[in-house]
Amino acid sequence: MAKQIQAVRGMNDCLPGDTQIWQKVENILRETVASFGYQEIRFPIVESTDLFKRSIGEVTDIVEKEMYTFADRNGDLLTLRPEGTAVCVRAGNQNGLLYNQEQRLWYMGPMFRHERPQKGRYRQFHQFGLETFGIATADIDAEVILLTAQLWKAFGISEHVRLELNSLGSNEARADYRDALVAYLEQHTDVLDEDSKRRMYSNPLRVLDSKNPDVQAILVDAPKLSEHLDAESKEHFENLCERLDAAGVSYTVNEKLVRGLDYYNRTVFEWVTDSLGAQGTVCAGGRYDGLVEQLGGKATPAVGFAMGLERLVLLLQALECVGDIRRNADVYLAAMGDKASIQAPIIASELRRDVAGLRVMVHAGGGNFKKQLKRADKSDALVAVIIGEDELEQGVVTIKYLRERKEQVTLKLEQAKALLAELING
Repeated sequence: MAKQIQAVRGMNDCLPGDTQIWQKVENILRETVASFGYQEIRFPIVESTDLFKRSIGEVTDIVEKEMYTFADRNGDLLTLRPEGTAVCVRAGNQNGLLYNQEQRLWYMGPMFRHERPQKGRYRQFHQFGLETFGIATADIDAEVILLTAQLWKAFGISEHVRLELNSLGSNEARADYRDALVAYLEQHTDVLDEDSKRRMYSNPLRVLDSKNPDVQAILVDAPKLSEHLDAESKEHFENLCERLDAAGVSYTVNEKLVRGLDYYNRTVFEWVTDSLGAQGTVCAGGRYDGLVEQLGGKATPAVGFAMGLERLVLLLQALECVGDIRRNADVYLAAMGDKASIQAPIIASELRRDVAGLRVMVHAGGGNFKKQLKRADKSDALVAVIIGEDELEQGVVTIKYLRERKEQVTLKLEQAKALLAELING
């Protein structure tokens, strides 16, 4: 017997029982962003490696350790996309969507990072992201956050997530703070772990979110980012907070929140939960006014967020907030005899056409009445619609209830359609 081939480590199958949940989640996401006037954009899975080196930053974990990078037949260095923002900017730049325009865009699809697989985190994972371009004022930052708050309401998990906010200020203010932080960390090198020592000069703000308790202890007295904010960024952040307060969205200002990507400035935010065991981020984003220019476009203000769908689905399952899932089939059509078997797909087609939204599964593979009803029971269907030669002659069908204790009924086809419509519409 040939050796069975397994999925690549960290690449996960999504089986039929789970895909129904995913479809529901995806539909809620689509409907919510559409209600705010956002449009979908789709872009390739493979991009030039330089795109991510220039956007995410060469000294980030993603670029250094986690990207799936390879040379194609022309020797060009390509990468499976590890995140969506940089790709969205590239697509917007290339297709003339960004200069002197306002855009509200969203995307959804697989991303790839070679990190340690764990529950809710895979090497191929799915991300939902949203990006806005061309608006510099705090009202759009607020809209993006209010949209995420609306999503939690739609999913029924508002009580299980909380919002953390921070401002990174302008690039100049961040550079000043970076110098002050490095000077402080240099006085405590004896306490820093290897990771923090490495990051201290390449990306010192990442030291702030170190998980090492000894590092966290020395950071208590470290310079604060808020002390180095420029006046404009302070005003921007105050305006944002004012808008969130007015909308009744509660938040905590977390000065250690810096985000792992180099391109952020001013507003950064995370929605976190404690409902998956250790504290986990459900959704994160912020403002990145310099990225479009950094990637070859004209200076364009921008703000957005992204969330991992695996993590979201896991959270919904853990909190039992999945709700009702649309059943796979409403009707199982069983046919007795050759004539009925030939007519079955035609009758099924008529039922689907005349009863809006009806899902009809037609028996295939032959077999006697008992075998067909056994299949009907195993299906997800509410009723079996049975046709035999007698039914065909009389223009009727027999409806057998599979999930309720009700007597079966024989009805004209038109009457059966009305009953089935009532059945699926409650």
